[in-house]
Amino acid sequence: MLPNSTESKKRVYVDDEDISYLLSYTKHLERKLRTLETEKQLLDAERVRLERELNALRMEIERLKYPPLIAATVTEILSDGRVIVKSSTGPNFVVHVSPMVPREKIYPGVRVALNQRTFAVVEILPPAYDPFVRGMEVEESPPVTYDDIGGLHEQIREVRECVELPLTHPELFEQVGIDPPKGVLFCGPPGTGKTLVARAVAHETKATFIRVIASELVQKYIGEGARLVREIFHLARKKAPSIVFIDEIDAIGSKRYDVTTSGDREVQRTLMQLLSTLDGFDARGDVRILAATNRLDMLDPALLRPGRFDRIIEFPLPNKQGRFEIFQIHTRRMNLADDVDLRELARITEGASGADIKAICTEAGVFAIRERRIKVTFSDFLKAIDKVLKRKNEKKSGVKNEMYG
Repeated sequence: MLPNSTESKKRVYVDDEDISYLLSYTKHLERKLRTLETEKQLLDAERVRLERELNALRMEIERLKYPPLIAATVTEILSDGRVIVKSSTGPNFVVHVSPMVPREKIYPGVRVALNQRTFAVVEILPPAYDPFVRGMEVEESPPVTYDDIGGLHEQIREVRECVELPLTHPELFEQVGIDPPKGVLFCGPPGTGKTLVARAVAHETKATFIRVIASELVQKYIGEGARLVREIFHLARKKAPSIVFIDEIDAIGSKRYDVTTSGDREVQRTLMQLLSTLDGFDARGDVRILAATNRLDMLDPALLRPGRFDRIIEFPLPNKQGRFEIFQIHTRRMNLADDVDLRELARITEGASGADIKAICTEAGVFAIRERRIKVTFSDFLKAIDKVLKRKNEKKSGVKNEMYG
């Protein structure tokens, strides 16, 4: 018996609904499968990370099980391959070198680690620097350019010829057949731009700038100052190309007299180490040596002889044009009023150094801020000039009073 048409339509309708449900459920399962696959990938990545961490911890545990090593310094290499080392505990030992240590890295003076049981050399240690040397002002290519310096065109030209060209174009000196000046000495009153020019040269040559205050090389214990000089120049060689700038060199380079105190003898030992270090430097190398002093007349003649500091560059107080250029540099980011005349400021600041002019600009800005103004006026500069130069003159008169009683 054939089903009637109504029952047939109902069955067909139910079948379409089932198919739609099955399709929807299938899509749901596919989405769930993709979610599970993503979770599996995340879990696999987490498993790999944990396995690596576990391996690192196992290696750390194994490393901690090893006995501590002894630090030593190689003093001599024997013909049979063994080396003589001076250990950190005091005595010297004749020891073997582990096959894992490259032989070309073993030389007198290198720091090594010794096995505690066999005393064999098992590792090369990095060179040790005094914490004082590490704390010095070391700048990788200082952010100072020649555009930041005003009134020193002739000095910059000489410095570029003596310091910059040997670092950037050493082939020029080789072609001509001459050696550049090994050391360059800056002399002049405080605040005239000696340190600024040295930093600018380091920037132009992409060199490391190492600033040393010579008075800090005078140490309490015998031999400490000479050791610091050696370590400073060793650091300079390691960071080459580099510029070593010794400020206030008259603190250790003053003329030698018949001295009786141990302190004076220690200063002389430091000076002798500096002289021998200068003699050992290659004039065409990647380390340039600069120094600065306010008292050229106090320096020992041995420092100024050819082959050491054989080029002297004088940094005088800036003239009127130089002061105008310095005012332009220090006011280029300031919000100046229309009545500010930089040439007039340069005229009335005769005797001011570059550092004085920078202080004047800063003080003028402070006067404007004090009155809640956003523009610096000519009157602010006049008050700043009076304050800065008056303070400078008072210091000078105070020194004279102390000298002459």
